[in-house]
Amino acid sequence: MPRTVHIVDNPTSRSIPGAQSVARAARVLRLVTSAGDEGLAVAEIARRAELTRPTAHRLLTALRHEGLVDQDERTARWMPGPELYLMGTVAASRYDITAIARDIVRSLAVRTEESAFLSVRRGDETVCLLREEGSFPIRSFVLSEGVRFPLGVASAGLAILAFLPPHDVDAYFERHPELGTEWGGAHAEPRLRARLRETQSRGYALNPGLIVEGSYGLGAAVFTKEGHPQWALSLTGVEFRFGPDRLAELGRTLLAHAHQLTTRIASSAR
Repeated sequence: MPRTVHIVDNPTSRSIPGAQSVARAARVLRLVTSAGDEGLAVAEIARRAELTRPTAHRLLTALRHEGLVDQDERTARWMPGPELYLMGTVAASRYDITAIARDIVRSLAVRTEESAFLSVRRGDETVCLLREEGSFPIRSFVLSEGVRFPLGVASAGLAILAFLPPHDVDAYFERHPELGTEWGGAHAEPRLRARLRETQSRGYALNPGLIVEGSYGLGAAVFTKEGHPQWALSLTGVEFRFGPDRLAELGRTLLAHAHQLTTRIASSAR
């Protein structure tokens, strides 16, 4: 199972009046939506958001009043509310590329027989939008719809971070000195920067079991019309399926699908 992602306050929330309250509510809302249909207990939300339980409950109550979250009467767990669906429907017309990407993600899974994914950058994280199972019977379950990882941790975020402008990469490391502590020494800045250089040289990112032992991932950035890395396609599978003999072939297939999606986005209204 993927490790818990701790959502960090945006520095802006410390300089704009009232922004801290908005940032806390947004953090709680992201935690609830990332849990999906299973929901989260208030104690777990408070722990992950680094809030007191009364503060977390007060925020959840306010969000429920607005229809943004709901509470299961039987389990008392908190879940996404109906207003989120309405908001998402409106926003999808501008931001959602899943409709034009779905067949490409499916093709990637069919061609490689591995699980294929589409992720999007949201601030300093990636969020998985689509998952398509491959036909190979042994699978990795590190990633699924709604799961978030910091940039540079999963292969999708590593691919995106590698192709950001250098000053954005520097600023990211300044904001997140905790990566090595929370995600292991392989994610400390010097080693992560080395993997960024390898990704730039190779064209795609490789995660050799750094999140879950034995679970490998490949990621390739997908770009906006303006050339910004905003999404990523990725593959995950068990280690022996990502050996040297097959890795280059998987990388070429992944890059070809990422290029196809980038071209499709450039010709659309996105």
